[in-house]
Amino acid sequence: MSKNGKSSSPTVKKPRAATGRPTTEEIALRAYHIYLERGGAPGNALEDWTRAERELLGESSKPRRKPGPKLVAA
Repeated sequence: MSKNGKSSSPTVKKPRAATGRPTTEEIALRAYHIYLERGGAPGNALEDWTRAERELLGESSKPRRKPGPKLVAA
């Protein structure tokens, strides 16, 4: 096996479901990265998971509405 200098943490992105919601794998991966950012301290798995969900849902739930008609003051 040859080493190529890449990080050992998984970075594979799977396509999101048709609903646009993050997959369990995406949430788990983000939670793991949050855990690593904290220095790997144990005891905050639920906080890491909920933060990961919030961050990923925030990315996917940004409004994508068409701009409405411009209102002009009379």
